[in-house]
Amino acid sequence: MNALTEFLHNQVLIAAVFSWFVAQSVKMILYAIKGEFTKDRITSGGGMPSAHSSTVSGLAVSTLIVYGPGSFEFAIALFFAIIVIYDARGVRYTTQQQSIVLNRLRRRDEQEGRTPVQSGDLDERVGHTTPELLAGIATGILTGIVVCLIYAHLA
Repeated sequence: MNALTEFLHNQVLIAAVFSWFVAQSVKMILYAIKGEFTKDRITSGGGMPSAHSSTVSGLAVSTLIVYGPGSFEFAIALFFAIIVIYDARGVRYTTQQQSIVLNRLRRRDEQEGRTPVQSGDLDERVGHTTPELLAGIATGILTGIVVCLIYAHLA
């Protein structure tokens, strides 16, 4: 089997990739509707739904379906998902809040003629709120299930 065929037969990998793609596509559509779409938003973090939580949820649910709840593969995927989701809400969200404060300080310093605390704006959309995470988790679970159902139907 060549590499491309093996890649296309790896339903766990395909489920994770499609989970990311679906979440990122929905996010881009929502940005466009709100008039906030920029090309930088295609690969940036933050926003609704969370592509982080969608990807790892799609990975975990497809691993559960393919390998079962008692498998070491599912254990690895589950704990990987927990860590990524925790990080997206905790560390990345905290970083986002700090970026907002630092950007305000920079703008204040510039207005007052002082040397700013940093040279340019920091990205203020790097973390996720709980609703964004939950939407991402739901997107990943549904996408993972759909991909596995498609593979089961094709088998």
